[in-house]
Amino acid sequence: MGWVLGPIALVGCAYITYFTACLLSDCYRSPDPVHGKRNYTYMDAVRSCLGPREVVVCGITQYTILCGAVVGYTITAATGIMSVVRSNCRHYKGHGADCSQEGTMYLVMFGVVEVVLSQLPSLEKVTFVSIVAAVMSFTYSFVALFLSAAKFASNHRADGTIFGSHIGGPGGVSAATRTWSFLQALGNIAFAYTYAMLLIEIQDTVKAPPSENVTMKRASLYGIGVTTAFYVSLGCVGYAAFGNAAPGNILTGFDEPFWLVDLANIAVVVHLVGAYQVYVQPVFACYEKKLRARYPDAAFFHRELALRLPGRRGALRFTMAKLVLRTAFVVATTVVSLMLPFFNAILGLLGAAAFFPLTVYFPVTMYITQAKVPRGSGKWVALQALNVGALVVSLLAAVGSVADIVQRLRHVTMFKTQL
Repeated sequence: MGWVLGPIALVGCAYITYFTACLLSDCYRSPDPVHGKRNYTYMDAVRSCLGPREVVVCGITQYTILCGAVVGYTITAATGIMSVVRSNCRHYKGHGADCSQEGTMYLVMFGVVEVVLSQLPSLEKVTFVSIVAAVMSFTYSFVALFLSAAKFASNHRADGTIFGSHIGGPGGVSAATRTWSFLQALGNIAFAYTYAMLLIEIQDTVKAPPSENVTMKRASLYGIGVTTAFYVSLGCVGYAAFGNAAPGNILTGFDEPFWLVDLANIAVVVHLVGAYQVYVQPVFACYEKKLRARYPDAAFFHRELALRLPGRRGALRFTMAKLVLRTAFVVATTVVSLMLPFFNAILGLLGAAAFFPLTVYFPVTMYITQAKVPRGSGKWVALQALNVGALVVSLLAAVGSVADIVQRLRHVTMFKTQL
């Protein structure tokens, strides 16, 4: 995207995400944002503000994105493990050694870990996992920033161009390749801000006073602000270090010091272990609630079994449905990950699919309805313009990501992940 459009896209997407997060946090309670009835999930908020038809669209979109995200996280985690193995191989055998890795085993290992963690009871119970994931996120971000800054300093100049890759000529790319890459990058940036679809579920764990929407707006400001500072810093320094040859995963561009590269990649894997759970727990909660209501007398869904673990107070309680269905879900996402062994294009498509409906359209439309914004007023026009702009961005990013996926599928072997 280059030195101009890249930072603009990051900051612009961050501001839009924060703005719509504030609108969405006011819809946690309805019809009044402070004293109204609680909406425990994103879909509950849509149901209260917009009605049943929009709930169907929201539900399909939200849970498709959540499922797709865990597939992307599985692929990325396996890539991180493979990077650790490759880094050690090159350190001990030399940088010219053949250290290519096949990642099927690592995808399966990650799946096994998630099968165990998926037995956690609810989103509130993954608080510790979320804290660890946040610490790991800061760890690998700082390491990547340090390594990029060191490479930039050793180059004695900043690489990169004003508007990204050149078209044609030495070192250039085709117009089609540049267009698809640019549009896919928009999708990747949008995916980096897929925060809204879990906001209501997170806000439901916030204690009052002060009111939940006030606390959530402050948390959104700090969270999105800090995250964006990291994104812009790492993006700019990494681009200065590598230029248009910057890898999709910046850590794969480094081999030494191998222990520091290993530390960063391990932090990525640990972070994704927690992120997987944050994204998948709402999916579990949704279908388990529906199945329990549909089969009120079935022991498979209601009878609790107890398992006492050494060193743990009390027993771990679960139903057979929880054990079987959650395990089956993790296995299914792992199999899909094996079939699609690349992650940038997948994340770009997910970001494109989530940005318009979940990050912009539903929060804006719910706010217009709940706040009774007069149709045709300046505020109404501005909010609808935001909807249209987000729709255009999402469509363009989806086109770029689909084009890249189609191109990669021509050269990829199913069930074979390589680095």
